[in-house]
Amino acid sequence: MNFTDINPDHAEIRDGVAKVCQQFPGEYWRKCDSGNLYPEEFVSALMKEGYLAAMIPENYGGSGFNLTAAAVILEEIHLHGCNAAACHAQMYTMGTVLRHGSDEQKQKYLPKIADGSLRLQAFGVTEPSSGTDTLALKTTAMRDGDHYTIKGQKIWTSRAAQSDLMLLLARTTPRDKVAKKTDGLSVFLIDLKSLVGKGVEIRPIRAMINHNSTEVFFDNVRIPANSLIGEEGKGFKYILSGMNAERILIAAECIGDAKWFIEKASAYANDRIIFGNPIGKNQGVQFPLAKAYAHMIAAEAIVYRAASLYDVGQDPGVEANSAKMLAADASWEAAEACLQTHGGFGFAEEYDVERKFRETRLYQVAPISTNLILCFIAERVLGLPKSY
Repeated sequence: MNFTDINPDHAEIRDGVAKVCQQFPGEYWRKCDSGNLYPEEFVSALMKEGYLAAMIPENYGGSGFNLTAAAVILEEIHLHGCNAAACHAQMYTMGTVLRHGSDEQKQKYLPKIADGSLRLQAFGVTEPSSGTDTLALKTTAMRDGDHYTIKGQKIWTSRAAQSDLMLLLARTTPRDKVAKKTDGLSVFLIDLKSLVGKGVEIRPIRAMINHNSTEVFFDNVRIPANSLIGEEGKGFKYILSGMNAERILIAAECIGDAKWFIEKASAYANDRIIFGNPIGKNQGVQFPLAKAYAHMIAAEAIVYRAASLYDVGQDPGVEANSAKMLAADASWEAAEACLQTHGGFGFAEEYDVERKFRETRLYQVAPISTNLILCFIAERVLGLPKSY
């Protein structure tokens, strides 16, 4: 039983997502992986069934689901060996738009995002010189009458080449001129695709996994002033809730990965005969898989606890970060056990283990490193001195 199966609506969601994923077996993902291709058909199929409009309210054409239901969707995608990284930003960026966007912005964009005619898949935060030190970002957006002029660079901006819109964080007041270090950053919802070649340049980054990551350069790009979300200078506060949502949703994907690895390894351990017996009879094979399962269900519980707290309007920073760390650890432990169970065959592309192994390794590092989560808990929960 899945943790959320106590809710019949979630069981229906799982069944629906599973039917979509069954159309995209390992062969499809291996083809995308080898060619560094965007899984356009998979994303379109999810959009057609309404799953990428999960968190958009019904009055804007979406499904009106909460974060818990969105987490179920992403978990189920990964459980079936697919990868939601090609489209998950459309869920975790919704919190910032819905909570802080103007009525005009919502009316203009949300119905089109919901029906698939526009994609909001790019989240421009990370920069080469600042990394996870978001307050040190250098991209600027300077007010010029009824426009802002943007100058700077973003990196590891996944899906920028496939996105129509971008949620962009930029500095609107110099860091040395703000009263609080968290002030002076603003969030913009920009029409990215229309700006390519007009001051915006997108460069793909080849990486260990097929994540469609890019660098994005802004060279004195003019955008309308009404692209600003909320109040100028308050953008860091606005994206924090979005970051909590992102970490919870990524954690749900990790739970799906862990379940895939455990199921894959268990099936192989039952079928693989060595010295006259299935290798699953040996405790050296059994114990790593059993321990990975125990750690997975523990992580699963905190993931959905964090999602529930988010859904009732609380600020689950500790729970969201803990969920991301524990779920990423659980998926990595399951990946190690799965690869070891398969032995040499785990390195063969046709088994999909090596692909999923590479994909799930990312979450030890992104969207936030495990070390920074530990610093956060040490400082905010344990009251220890700040270490960075």
